[in-house]
Amino acid sequence: MENKKLDITGNEENLDKALRALEVYRESAKKVVENIYNSPEIKAFQKAIQAIRDSKSLEDIRVSVLGKKGTITEMMKNLGSLSVEEKKEMGKNLNILKSEVEKVLEEQKSVLEESELDAKLIEERIDVTLPVRPENQGRIHPVSKIYEEVVAIFGQMGFSVAEGPDIEEDFYNFTALNIPANHPARQMHDTFYLPKEKDGGKEIDDSYVIRTHTSPVQIRTMEKGQPPIRIIAPGRTYRSDYDATHTPMFHQVEGLVIDKNITMAHLKGCLYDFVKAFFELDEIPVRYRPSFFPFTEPSAEMDIGCLKTKNEIKIGGGDDWLEILGCGMVHPNVLRAGGIDPDEYQGFAFGVGMDRLAMLKYGIPDLRTFFESDVRWLKNYGFAPLDESSMTGGLSNNGGITR
Repeated sequence: MENKKLDITGNEENLDKALRALEVYRESAKKVVENIYNSPEIKAFQKAIQAIRDSKSLEDIRVSVLGKKGTITEMMKNLGSLSVEEKKEMGKNLNILKSEVEKVLEEQKSVLEESELDAKLIEERIDVTLPVRPENQGRIHPVSKIYEEVVAIFGQMGFSVAEGPDIEEDFYNFTALNIPANHPARQMHDTFYLPKEKDGGKEIDDSYVIRTHTSPVQIRTMEKGQPPIRIIAPGRTYRSDYDATHTPMFHQVEGLVIDKNITMAHLKGCLYDFVKAFFELDEIPVRYRPSFFPFTEPSAEMDIGCLKTKNEIKIGGGDDWLEILGCGMVHPNVLRAGGIDPDEYQGFAFGVGMDRLAMLKYGIPDLRTFFESDVRWLKNYGFAPLDESSMTGGLSNNGGITR
């Protein structure tokens, strides 16, 4: 039988040692059989195998020794050239040798698999002693907070909330509110009209507008039912304006009370109670200045007392005045447009910007920042999600103390 030498060129030094230890020659076959379990070749092979530290290298040795073209496999193929006695003896030797090699390889494979699993568990483990990652908590926008506060105050007075569409008919937005055709508010530089297709082009459709106030809700409410009526109409409104105190879209709340024998005294008392509750003050100086609005007669603007300094405005004290809202007795023409007899009923109405209220109460200097979607701004001026507004639990928790 020819001498066969293991050939695994390209493996590491330990692989070479392991393979050299398996060089089995025909002349020493009987010696291997006599002392196979303690043979120097097997011990050298086992020692070399134990020095391997990764499964891939171990698999390379297994293929080089026991694979289709492996060393022991080739030896077994050459048994056919031997005599019957030699074949019998050499076959037995090779089977024993193969069993020992497989045993050594399997033992090292188990060691490597366990070692690799331990390393993987250490690398991929989750340290349960670490604190949980902080979760970003959302904030309530100041306008949403003001909405809740206004609804809570007027809700206690017996008002209900009424709503209407943002896209309004000219009748509800202007005509029914006693606003004449030549009034400046109807001009395109103040109002957003909707375009319409005509003769392959577009022109302004003056029959529909993006509402400039929530007053149309008052007309729609009057059309739906007869007095007594006591509603507030909060919502978005739109005007063509943009600066530090004006934006194309803003939020407004209007109120309407209609019943028999309603007077200016009811209006003044209602609004006085509102500003006291809203600014959370026991007393607050107020005054009413004559003004003009097409939909009310007489009309007035309400001022509240304040102290103006270079850097701030303090509500409720000082010798200065700050205009906060417009109000008045509902004009008879408006009552008629809503289907109510002005000879039998009368009422009052008022309107105030909710964004402006938020600026005054929470010290926000620029209206434009309300709509810039800046998370940093919202984190500074926003409110905690559970910071609910109620007349019993507090409107703003002392000005947003839980922020």
